[in-house]
Amino acid sequence: MDRWARWLLERRHGGDEDELERLLPKLGETRDRVIANAEIDAGDVVLDVGTGNGLIAFGALEQVGPTGRVIFSDISTDLLDECSRLATELGALDRCEFVEAPADDLPFDDESVDVVTTRSVLIYLMEKEPAFREFHRVLRPGGRLSIFEPINRFGHEENRRRYYGLDVGPVRPLADKIMARWKQPQEHPLLNFDERDLFRWAQKAGFAQIRMDYSAEIDVTEWASSADAFLHSSGNPLDSTPEEEMLEALDPAERAEFETYIRKAIASRPQIQRRLAKTYLRAVK
Repeated sequence: MDRWARWLLERRHGGDEDELERLLPKLGETRDRVIANAEIDAGDVVLDVGTGNGLIAFGALEQVGPTGRVIFSDISTDLLDECSRLATELGALDRCEFVEAPADDLPFDDESVDVVTTRSVLIYLMEKEPAFREFHRVLRPGGRLSIFEPINRFGHEENRRRYYGLDVGPVRPLADKIMARWKQPQEHPLLNFDERDLFRWAQKAGFAQIRMDYSAEIDVTEWASSADAFLHSSGNPLDSTPEEEMLEALDPAERAEFETYIRKAIASRPQIQRRLAKTYLRAVK
């Protein structure tokens, strides 16, 4: 599998099925909100950009009905193949199209689709504004854009202060060696923007109506279901897992010390403070 498919199907949850089960309710909530904001009608042509494993696209299939069509667009051929397999199993292949394309260079005619949806896609582009111009270009007049994006800058400093939320005081010098290799916000596509940028780019692209729902929260929650799930998982396809970070930054003795501490800390089921922010943006051409 390519890195996008490998992350979505394995690394996102560290191969831990319990951890995946913890993610599913949030994913379902995001899907439902994106689809509701898109106001999809029967017969619409829906373009799901960065479709991944089709979370949004398969939900849109239920809305477009027998006369509509959903275009699954992604840069990963492996994920598109998986979506095609699932569509075949559902008997919906005749209402689906699968296109390999980046979000900022869509191979579709002007004014050719009724709806564009995305979920956690712009965070992987260093330059995000061109994608908004593409979304506007391919939409018909009156077409709707519905996107979801996490705003990762909100929790970035806390992640640095406590190493993904964990208190690493006793091994702080080792944690600092690992985090010294982390990119600065302006150098990383997941961190180089906030909700105000998204709103501004949509406006500059020419959308006539724009609505944004932004939320931020700080809460206390239990840590990952296991140390293995944490060490083998990554929050996104562009970054290393904690285990890989240790291999890159620490010598064997340091790795053993740091991993031993992390495993003991997680085994104690610590309560950690999380800082989360997200935005749903809806725009009409």
